[in-house]
Amino acid sequence: MTTMSAVVLREHGGPEVLRAETLPIPEPGPREVRVKIRAVALNHIDLWVRRGGPAFKLTYPHLLGADIAGTVDALGPGARGTVGAKTVVQPGLSCGVCAACLGGHDNLCRYYKILGENAPGGYAEYIVVPDVNLAPYPERLSFSEAASSLLPFLTAWQMVVHKARVAPGDVVLVQGAGSGVGVAAIQIAKLYGAKVIATAGTDDKLARAKQLGADVGINYTTTDFAAECRALTGKRGVDTVIEHVGGEVFEASIKAVRNGGRIVTCGATAGFYPKIDLRHIFFRQVEVLGSTMGSKADLLAVLEHVAAGRLSPVVHQVLPLARAAEAHQLLERREAFGKVVLEP
Repeated sequence: MTTMSAVVLREHGGPEVLRAETLPIPEPGPREVRVKIRAVALNHIDLWVRRGGPAFKLTYPHLLGADIAGTVDALGPGARGTVGAKTVVQPGLSCGVCAACLGGHDNLCRYYKILGENAPGGYAEYIVVPDVNLAPYPERLSFSEAASSLLPFLTAWQMVVHKARVAPGDVVLVQGAGSGVGVAAIQIAKLYGAKVIATAGTDDKLARAKQLGADVGINYTTTDFAAECRALTGKRGVDTVIEHVGGEVFEASIKAVRNGGRIVTCGATAGFYPKIDLRHIFFRQVEVLGSTMGSKADLLAVLEHVAAGRLSPVVHQVLPLARAAEAHQLLERREAFGKVVLEP
């Protein structure tokens, strides 16, 4: 067999631009590995790339999909790995030789890429990646669960552990509890001894967030979450906000955090241009920290916790790869709690 099934992007637009095609199976080069994909989990980055924007310079046909689990299928010259072994794939690509990479901060590499964003992703039967991007498979999980334990947990790990420096007794507000990052952030914050307040748009999602460990749930469609956070903390405010929504949610998050607290943001699904009263930032000495992905070492730490059962991915639904457009619609309607996964 020399060809594979794939779902490709040849233009930006709505879910209808995702098309099933047959492509050549990629061949691994030096220090590269070909992975047979068994599951690829969706992220909001899939939606952003599909919709398009000035930051995306794609080579067509483009394959979306950052979170991949499968088996090692072939090794290129000099590549490390065991053919047939289960693996998950580190979603970040970097040069490996710059100061950032050598210092353990490869996600700050100026050549950093994310699979499916500005490098070919996993909406296909096979993918070729550098051998350094193979990561240990958490054996207790199915392929769909393993694929769901990558980018969101890596992103939330850097946000909660490194940026926010969450410690026992902290009060952490996690926005969008039903999202991949929200599901991960709740669990990681609890792992580090925090009290977690979670927001979501439905009571059902809040109930599921509490099952993951959230101490309090706030339905942002019926309650002013900033005022509620103040009330829950004796008017002090939360220590940290884990934020990836943007827009008005970011604006209100500033009111929810205590003087000297931290807001860590990794996305803007509800809008890129919040209105900010800077007096709240400098008078109250609020720290606003940006965060993207995490290091390869961080993902190894995450996977140790996942393998031990201390962190657990949540799969909302598994669909065949050919139904990728339907999966995108699910994400866009905000119907999912946890991850939507495609299986080739």
